[in-house]
Amino acid sequence: MKIHLATDHAGLELKNSIKEYLADKGHDVTDHGAYEYDALDDYPDFIFPCAHAVASDTLSRGILLVGYGQGEALAANRVK
Repeated sequence: MKIHLATDHAGLELKNSIKEYLADKGHDVTDHGAYEYDALDDYPDFIFPCAHAVASDTLSRGILLVGYGQGEALAANRVK
């Protein structure tokens, strides 16, 4: 299965662990970031590319890992 991952700085370590786990299980994983810890990063930079990728491939799935979740969910849900 194709799985897209995205996070802001709050979920970086967990995203990396999930990415490794899913890859070990044979899934095709695309990491949309964040790639390094930056307390000032901005979640839309990572969430929108992930949401667009999932929207363009209805057989894929996406996992968003973030600190609070409300703004991120609103951002992802704006993608048709």
